[in-house]
Amino acid sequence: MSRRSLLAAGGAVLTVALAACSGNDPLADQANAGDNKNYIAGDGSVTEYGAKDRKDAVTFTATLFDGGTVDAADFVGEVTVLNFWYAACAPCRLEAPAMQELHTEFTPQGAKFIGVNVRDDKAAAEAFERNFGVTYPSILDKDGGVLLAMTKFVPPSSVPTTLVLDKQGRVSARVLGTADKGTLKALITSALAES
Repeated sequence: MSRRSLLAAGGAVLTVALAACSGNDPLADQANAGDNKNYIAGDGSVTEYGAKDRKDAVTFTATLFDGGTVDAADFVGEVTVLNFWYAACAPCRLEAPAMQELHTEFTPQGAKFIGVNVRDDKAAAEAFERNFGVTYPSILDKDGGVLLAMTKFVPPSSVPTTLVLDKQGRVSARVLGTADKGTLKALITSALAES
């Protein structure tokens, strides 16, 4: 068999193998789509972690778009919702009104909302917040420091992702993709009810 025939046959086998690997996998299908949307949308799957299964409290320090700083150690004692987003992300735009509504509803009950913007400069992030009436603060995470600290829970290319932290600062729930308002409300309510 000539070298050219061998390479062609090898390429055909590789193409078939790659196609088989991506079959019935929505994330792989999105990655292979070539539509240049620059994100892989999660499927809205929810993972809840029982109190005994939760890892240590999350740790990071970051800068907010308003110039302030946030330290994850300050989350202890409150339920905290971390929403990873950026302005051009269509699912992020879809869930923004519900996030704001839940923020308004749960802040008086002791829950804190913080956005984690993974791509935008200040002007783009502020325009998004104005357009969607978002009033809770967001972290400037273009350098990926917070995302890197959270890689156990947030796949780097799966934005939006929403994490609910319990009163000890541990991840109690995760939503990959657009967070359903009712589901997120139940997750926050559950975390608030814990002692």
